[in-house]
Amino acid sequence: MAALKLVCALVLCMLVVEPIATTAITCGDVTSKVAGCLSYLQNGGNVPKACCDGIRSLNNMARTTPDRQTVCGCLQAAAKAVKIKGNLAETLPAKCSVNIPYKISTSTNCKNVK
Repeated sequence: MAALKLVCALVLCMLVVEPIATTAITCGDVTSKVAGCLSYLQNGGNVPKACCDGIRSLNNMARTTPDRQTVCGCLQAAAKAVKIKGNLAETLPAKCSVNIPYKISTSTNCKNVK
């Protein structure tokens, strides 16, 4: 009987922990985090604090390879949907003092992002 209770408790723990462990980043998350960057990416000038805060937050959210690949793909889709200056996107992490392990570019192969 004790063994059955233990198995039930373990199954319950897996059901509770699993949804937390599989929370994935969506393109909606990415869009909301980088929304403060749009004016800069289209026109140049000074990088807004809200932009850098969003880039930092997004980088902190993307801790796994699948998350980083998703963010990469979402950034590419957004860059293609909205006319931006690609060179500004590429230099944005450095201007915000954020280390992103891939180049933000429409030419980046997001499947190779680790």
